[in-house]
Amino acid sequence: MPRGGNTPAVSSAFAIEADGLRKRYGDVEALSGVGLHAQTGSVLGLLGPNGAGKTTAVRILTTLLKPDGGTARVAGFDVVRDAARVRAQIGLAGQYAAVDENLNGFENLEMVGRLYHLGRHAARIRAGELLEDFELADAAKRLVRTYSGGMRRRLDLAAALVARPPILFLDEPTTGLDIRSRIALWDSINALVSGGTTVLLTTQYLDEADRLANRVAVVDHGVVIAEGRPDDLKREVGGDRLEIHLCDGADAAIAARALAGVGDGTPVTLDGTVSMPVGIRGGAIADAVRRLDEAGIAIDDIATRRATLDDVFLKLTARTAADSEEEQT
Repeated sequence: MPRGGNTPAVSSAFAIEADGLRKRYGDVEALSGVGLHAQTGSVLGLLGPNGAGKTTAVRILTTLLKPDGGTARVAGFDVVRDAARVRAQIGLAGQYAAVDENLNGFENLEMVGRLYHLGRHAARIRAGELLEDFELADAAKRLVRTYSGGMRRRLDLAAALVARPPILFLDEPTTGLDIRSRIALWDSINALVSGGTTVLLTTQYLDEADRLANRVAVVDHGVVIAEGRPDDLKREVGGDRLEIHLCDGADAAIAARALAGVGDGTPVTLDGTVSMPVGIRGGAIADAVRRLDEAGIAIDDIATRRATLDDVFLKLTARTAADSEEEQT
């Protein structure tokens, strides 16, 4: 498993701090005052629809782009005034593997090490360590163009770790990977964080953020519209939902009337399924089964479903879209 990063440059609760970040491209305001904070040794998940401003924020935090306003510090260094010192503390891996297809895996990592001025011997030792860590040792001498997508992505992540950075930025690192490759990369990220590395992760896979992130920030239209621990955000969305699959879909309307008051909202029927929010109330399943039995309605399946980050994302982004439409009218 990957070894952890170095100790951050400064002793601080936050490895990444951003306040009021603004960036405009012509008439488009990509960031409208974004604030982000990632605790040292944790994963901050940055979520949002395409065009929300996630990648712009990452480019500013990694010194690839200057903000038009606001401040940001990474490992205690200002991303504008101390850009060179920030770059010495971070690694960056994007959604497209930045490796040379005409070199083999070992040569790619050795080259990155030389670019970091490790020296030939140290670069070769580090390349070998990372190939072992990411289970690529058997393919070390193969040209990268023969690698699978998952292997390339693991090699790209390994390249971002050559200099043992304490802070790692991952911009949609598992885009396009199959589930087996995604899980392997998740395991690698978890191992890094266990070793003390701080990770800022942007992703469109909400299950990925749910599995990896200690905290998430949801960005839409260039602003942070929600931030917190995944479980806290799920509770804010409305907690659990009760879902009942009926044996006969024609009974849906009768079932909905029988179930009125079981949950925290009006039952909704769709394709022979009745669902309703139940919050944190216990005993909802037993109550529903009793009422449906009294009404003579047969059920095929009944269960409570926990709210997911998909629910959080859809509800929050739908809300901001509706707010924008109201402002324009």
